[in-house]
Amino acid sequence: QVQLVESGGGLVRPGDSLELTCEVSGRTFTDFAIAWFRQAPGEDREFVAGVNWYGDKTYYGEPVKGRFTIFRVNTKNAVYLQMNNLKPEDTAVYFCNASPRWEYDPNSFVQYGSWGQGTQVTVSS
Repeated sequence: QVQLVESGGGLVRPGDSLELTCEVSGRTFTDFAIAWFRQAPGEDREFVAGVNWYGDKTYYGEPVKGRFTIFRVNTKNAVYLQMNNLKPEDTAVYFCNASPRWEYDPNSFVQYGSWGQGTQVTVSS
């Protein structure tokens, strides 16, 4: 059973940067593609970014393209989400997801992946 623990959330101002961490344990880390999703109050869970097993393939949701970067450090069993130029609309609980499948389709993570508990990001002046 794979376990995921997110950290790094907090309260920041518009325009600030923040880096989230997803630490993965319980299974071989490189067996999993990893994605970040987020969920704002009253909204559906939204895909943010995904990275494949080796870290050489990524894709992003439209609202974060050019501002967020996902990367993984396999020697640390961790995936990171570097978030720059944060906006109030980025406020949400951010979740990571580990899936044994890699597809350019967020629904694949939802269908086949496991979830962490989430970390809150609040962007407010």
